[in-house]
Amino acid sequence: MTSSLTSWANTQLSEESPTTTYEISILTCGQGADLYASFGHSAIRIKEVSLGIDRVYNYGVFNFNDPKFYQKFTLGELDYYLDTTSFEQFIAAYQRDQRKVTEQKLSLPQKEVKEIVAFLENNALPENKYYRYDFTEDNCATRIRDVFADNLDINFLWGDILNNKKATYRHALNLSLTHNAWAKFGINLILGSVIDQPISDDQIMFLPPYLEQGFVNASYRLEPLVTSTEVIQPIEQDLRQKLNGPLWMNIGILILTALAFHVRVFSYLKPIMRFSLVFISGVLGCFMLFMWIGTSHEQMTANYNILWAVPVHIVIAFFINKKVAWLKLASLASISLLMVAFIIHLIGFQILPLIELSPFLLALMYVYIDVYKNSLNPEK
Repeated sequence: MTSSLTSWANTQLSEESPTTTYEISILTCGQGADLYASFGHSAIRIKEVSLGIDRVYNYGVFNFNDPKFYQKFTLGELDYYLDTTSFEQFIAAYQRDQRKVTEQKLSLPQKEVKEIVAFLENNALPENKYYRYDFTEDNCATRIRDVFADNLDINFLWGDILNNKKATYRHALNLSLTHNAWAKFGINLILGSVIDQPISDDQIMFLPPYLEQGFVNASYRLEPLVTSTEVIQPIEQDLRQKLNGPLWMNIGILILTALAFHVRVFSYLKPIMRFSLVFISGVLGCFMLFMWIGTSHEQMTANYNILWAVPVHIVIAFFINKKVAWLKLASLASISLLMVAFIIHLIGFQILPLIELSPFLLALMYVYIDVYKNSLNPEK
């Protein structure tokens, strides 16, 4: 269907006359409950009444039916592409999903608008439409940002977004995930320290709400770029924050650990908690290390969560309840690394999800201290 629509669009464009007048606008779509919809969406609408054109250019499309989809997604090798669809079909999808859609109509000379339309049409050709998706650097919002920055001259200026306030990719992502505690916790575990560096107005437009804000105060030849803003699809889901599942899960783990170590009737749980906590931390560490060195995800490099989720713990767990001399050194090293991870968080080098993670780390500390004490009393 996309190819037929593109072919139809090219036919319509070939019928342009000097009096052809395009309208161009930015569509910003609200959040959805699913993870992929949590950050919103952006698209460009092009309308020309006399030619019967009213279509949307959408850079956020991928082929879910690709047999290697999950492999490519995990490895950071998934290609997205520019899709064109009718405005009617586009808006119907967001009405069905109950996601708010806002339209910002732009004021640009027809010469510049036609250059943008020609660029989009060329970009939508089969040989040009694919691009390697990158969550923070190359996505549906950054592509639109670059369409305007690259096709307009130096008289185009973005409006202020951050107003000199400090921001990071992690902070921006967390604000978009307040309704999804599990996704927020998981993302903060696998994303590395590189996303804790300060970012600029240009960089923060990687998320649709900030791109929309960039257009609010944008100007061309000293004139405001946005002439009007209208909510064209007002129905939206209730995305209020729900129970913080990761926090309560980890509190439960801490309570079980404390009971195992301090209440005699629950002492039978002690070896179970020792093994489970150390093994889980090792599994997490192996996964984080793989995402760091085994994939193309730049945002997952330099992840210092592996200071507390130490990959070798996946092996140490099988010795944790045995009388092994080297466990004394291993427990001391684990305690030290956990403290270093906490210091790295405090100085802002990498922000850990400490609200949810602290109970789990305290439970780990219980285990490490207990193992160390036992190593001092080998006959106990």
